Amino acid sequence: MGASGERPSVSDEEWAEFVRRAAEEPGQGPKEPSARARMVTERLRQEDAERAAAAGRRGRWFRRKAEPVRNEPPGWRTGPAWQESRRGRGRLKPALAVVLIAGLALVVLKPSLLIDRLTGKADQDAKNRQPLAAESVRPTAPPTGQHPDRPTLKEPFRGSPAVQWAEGEAAIELPEAKALGGLTAEQVAEGLKRTKQLLVLSNLDPATLGGGRPEAAVKLLEPRQESVHGMLVKGLEAPGKDQDPVGMFTRFDPAEVRLVGSVVKTRGRMTFEAGQRPGEVLVKADYTFVYPLVRAKAGSDEVARTVVRRQLTVALDDPQRYAVTAGTLAVVDYPNDIGNSACGVHDGFLHPSFPSDARPAGEAPSGPPTDPYDRSRDIGRQDDEGCGVVTRT
Repeated sequence: MGASGERPSVSDEEWAEFVRRAAEEPGQGPKEPSARARMVTERLRQEDAERAAAAGRRGRWFRRKAEPVRNEPPGWRTGPAWQESRRGRGRLKPALAVVLIAGLALVVLKPSLLIDRLTGKADQDAKNRQPLAAESVRPTAPPTGQHPDRPTLKEPFRGSPAVQWAEGEAAIELPEAKALGGLTAEQVAEGLKRTKQLLVLSNLDPATLGGGRPEAAVKLLEPRQESVHGMLVKGLEAPGKDQDPVGMFTRFDPAEVRLVGSVVKTRGRMTFEAGQRPGEVLVKADYTFVYPLVRAKAGSDEVARTVVRRQLTVALDDPQRYAVTAGTLAVVDYPNDIGNSACGVHDGFLHPSFPSDARPAGEAPSGPPTDPYDRSRDIGRQDDEGCGVVTRT
């Protein structure tokens, strides 16, 4: 800038270009650059250095951002890895297709699966399989109707109210014992326990069900009671109409049928009350047992069910007052209903019929039709005999 304050007519850039040419072409300018030239050249050099430094800082920043990538699996955020991930998801599609094809094949082979789902029958079946609470009082009506599905070897209780019942011995729940009728709580508890043992040994023991002699059950009966103990012992040796052991014991002829699996569905209740005599407590048990059966012949797969309901009343007597045999039960009454067994056959076994039977064995039924699952009715006394038709099994 001159003394007058005016800016020079030649710009810094033009002066730098002049200096460069003068250096390249001797004689075209002064060999020794002026002070102004040196000043401009230095300033331009510094600007170039600052631009280069700035470029270097940006490079390091990018590398710092990229450093975590080196800690990821190879190929992370790259094309090949993304494509592989897509192929991984794509591999699910053939699997889903196989499942879909298999599902369609099932519908073709068994359209009832789809029909049951559409009609709500599948949901109802699932609801019908939910276990019932224990029976505490006598029902006021028979169980509601079930879908008329046939039982199978895999589902022997299918289509039956018993599908919701408890299994076997676990279904026989004892009430809480208490002192009553001159007996202590311990005496009542022991009597309840023996009553359950009698029910189990008579109706659930595999040996008894298979046609064996129920010796353990017989030992629980008061031997002085000829009308019960004596008659049952004779019936086991020589069964007949007047002394048929199936009145107390559930037995099947092993040459004819066998149980499907090992589960017997059971439902009922047990109560006790003071007897009419001092020192006496009456235990009342009312249970229904459902037995799924198949013919004994190898390869048989047609399933039938026999339904047995027993109302057993036993007396617990104070041994200080009455002559009793320790560890036994005096039977007061034991009426029963047996659904799906041949009429008029008294050989010590139950004889179920199967749906494919042209004509059931035994005499033709003459009594009214009854529902063997109806636990709301009283089945009467042992001497009330008859043979009718069951509405279902």
